[in-house]
Amino acid sequence: MVTEGASLPPSGLPGLDPRFSRILRVPGRGVDAGLSREWHHLDTGDELASRGIATAGTILAVHGNPTWSYLWRGVASESLRAAESGRPAWRVVAVDQLDMGFSERTGVHRPLHQRVSDLAAFTEALALDGPVVTLGHDWGGVVSLGWAVDHAASLAGVMLLNTAIHHPEGVPIPAPLRLAGARGVLAASTVGTTAFLDTTLALATPSLDRDVADAYRAPYRTAERRRAIGGFVADIPVDARHESFGELDRIAGAVARLDVPALMLWGPNDPIFSDRYLDDLADRLPQADVHRFEGASHLVAEDRPYADAVLTWLEDNGERLSGLDPSSPRAAASARRTSTGSPDGPPFVPLWRGLDERREDDSVAVVDMAPRGKSEPRRVSWRQLDDRVRKLAAGLHRMGVRKGQRVSLLVQPGPTLTAVVYACLRIGAVVVVADAGLGVKGLTRAVRGAWPDVVIGEALGLTAARTLGWPGLRISTARLPRVAAVALGVECSLADVIELGTGAPVPAPPGPGDEAAILFTSGSTGPAKGVVYRHGQLSALRDVLAAHFDVTSETGLVTGFAPFALLGPALGTRSVTPNMDVSAPRTLTASAVAAAVRESDARIVFLSPAAILNVVATADALTTTDRAALTHVRTFLSTGAPIGEQLLASAAALMPNATPHTPYGMTECLLVTDVTLDGVRAAAAAPDRGVCVGTPIGSNRVLVAALDADGRPTAAPSDEAGVLGELVVSAPHLKDHYDRLWLTDRAAENGTPSGNRGAAAGERWHRTGDVGHLDADGRVWVEGRLPHVIVTADGPVAPVGAEQDVEGVEGVRRAAVVGVGPHGLRQAVAVVETVPPTSRPGLATPELTAAVRASTALPLVAVLAVPQLPTDIRHNSKIDRSRVSTWAESTLAGGKTSAP
Repeated sequence: MVTEGASLPPSGLPGLDPRFSRILRVPGRGVDAGLSREWHHLDTGDELASRGIATAGTILAVHGNPTWSYLWRGVASESLRAAESGRPAWRVVAVDQLDMGFSERTGVHRPLHQRVSDLAAFTEALALDGPVVTLGHDWGGVVSLGWAVDHAASLAGVMLLNTAIHHPEGVPIPAPLRLAGARGVLAASTVGTTAFLDTTLALATPSLDRDVADAYRAPYRTAERRRAIGGFVADIPVDARHESFGELDRIAGAVARLDVPALMLWGPNDPIFSDRYLDDLADRLPQADVHRFEGASHLVAEDRPYADAVLTWLEDNGERLSGLDPSSPRAAASARRTSTGSPDGPPFVPLWRGLDERREDDSVAVVDMAPRGKSEPRRVSWRQLDDRVRKLAAGLHRMGVRKGQRVSLLVQPGPTLTAVVYACLRIGAVVVVADAGLGVKGLTRAVRGAWPDVVIGEALGLTAARTLGWPGLRISTARLPRVAAVALGVECSLADVIELGTGAPVPAPPGPGDEAAILFTSGSTGPAKGVVYRHGQLSALRDVLAAHFDVTSETGLVTGFAPFALLGPALGTRSVTPNMDVSAPRTLTASAVAAAVRESDARIVFLSPAAILNVVATADALTTTDRAALTHVRTFLSTGAPIGEQLLASAAALMPNATPHTPYGMTECLLVTDVTLDGVRAAAAAPDRGVCVGTPIGSNRVLVAALDADGRPTAAPSDEAGVLGELVVSAPHLKDHYDRLWLTDRAAENGTPSGNRGAAAGERWHRTGDVGHLDADGRVWVEGRLPHVIVTADGPVAPVGAEQDVEGVEGVRRAAVVGVGPHGLRQAVAVVETVPPTSRPGLATPELTAAVRASTALPLVAVLAVPQLPTDIRHNSKIDRSRVSTWAESTLAGGKTSAP
């Protein structure tokens, strides 16, 4: 076997500062006892010392296979720049593991325990002392964690990019590794050729620049220099018989006992280290901050600005990492999970209290207007519902479902979904709700991102779960034929769960600080985000809804809006979902609403804007009996997207005795403000631009962070009237956080009042991404989304006001006002749907163009007409202005004229 000493990398490798490269001779351990080995590594320590900059600690970075310390060039350079600018200084030491990169080629077999011992020998030779924060990727993540668990006295924190420390028994290792490690393939793919190296580099998204890819290949030009690539693949413990299995198991167990701050940055498109391994690490390190970079793959350090994230996290956690904050990260995480909120607030009343109080009641609790295979509605009493919830809760617990485990629900709203949701909540399982309206791709991204432990679904949902490889033990809502159950990977049915839970006790309930649900956003402004609610926040939502709309046990609730379809039992009132496809709101008809109201004698009707469009459009089909039933409605609600006066009035005409409301909210805070039809009409006389969404409900608060000349919300949020800016909201029922999106969470909270000294205790705030203003009467006006602000030479312009002007033009059904051109010099363009619809997209007629331009004070460089504007799937009403802007720019530049 050929051996070769360490060397410095060749000059000119892109992004690699040659000042950082060092070679260190290290006394060997284990198989190297009595020998010395040469390590190439990057070290920013001398550069910091030469500038007289004291360090907060050291980042010990360990690459995986088949990369080398070049992977960490970004954090090395960025950390030095950060230190020079006055930010906390962190020394970066990034090793080339022996036989890898430009370190010595030893020709010695190095299983995992030897790699961990090697790294310990290196840090001892370097005289590396604490505080140390480890940073690892791929197999380097395992080696770095091995060092971490063995050096508790020096360890301050751990940071990980895609890696794994445990593989479930009975689950095949990822296909690329199986192929590379197959007998007869291993040597050829990893050593004899560059196939394994090339495949790894191809996982970068977008593709690596050729010179960067060549830099990764630089240490591995010959087969002799690639021998350790094959050695690393061969060292993957496929089962307990493997020599490295015991060491990996030791590290995995010890990691679960680490009580230090942790950060995980993940590329979810990784075909090797999928979200399965992230979920395992998150369970072992519950105190970790986690961020999944959608679209990123295995080489997340090349795909996304990981160095910025690392340095931001180090700065945010500076006191804990330096030992100045003695609080335990695990204890702090536990305190967040069990907090009951403000001690001055009302006592916690769990969501299932309404069921408890009516468990002996034989009156109707839930109605299914369209049960499959039946012509009559299915009615479930409070007694039946409570019994079903308790048996399901006990059965799930006996199956091993525990507090904090995630249960994805692929079930249409109705009694079955209601019972399953409350059973999960009762035992502390976290309900994962992703709307089928996200589409197959969006739903797959959401489910895999949440990585549920259990999936409960109907046949269609379970088929998708099987076909698309969604995780989780699968339970069917109905008993399936054995062949179908096997084909879908179904373990049992809900009937089996009920049978298991009959006579069994229900476990102790969760507390207000325990996670209760993950609700996914609509995905109308990017990939859908999982919004995490704790039990205390869901209970607060129930309370504000009950108080503001005067919900009692006899009110009754008809809801065609999925997020609120499950609140009836929590409110202690009967509820019914009308005959419709809740994932396609436009399927709801006026007759279906009337039938639901008649069946439940409901006084409140809750619909989405898209549903209202079709309800109004189908009103002519209402019978005299239908119209009589609708006169009993006292409150009508529409939320999810702004709704205009005309549409709200048309809906109100169908329910003449109801007060129409259009609350403003978002998945992160489902009720923020409210305005009635009378309030909308009163606001129409005001000079303000945008959509008036009323005043904050209850103790909710809304402030505005003013936009600067570049269209960014930079000022501290205030309640000053007439200032255009980002809306910032606070409420007792505001979401807790985004699931595994630490950077997104941080951005949503950055600059909010809760980050300012003097903020009220327990007060939490959220940056909504909506732009608007407050008026002198404290009303909130929404003028669009932050990404859709048009930054012109004269400053930022919000689109909604001009859109309202244009929509008042005869022949215009709907409009989007978007920007084209360079940022800071953008010009406004109106894109309209016409009545009747235009047959093909393109420039509007000269007559329509003139009328549209005359309708608004905003200068328009062009008016375009399209058959239909693109909207989100869930609401069918939120216009995708970013997509329209891209289309308009391409069309005006002479591109192919197609639909946006």
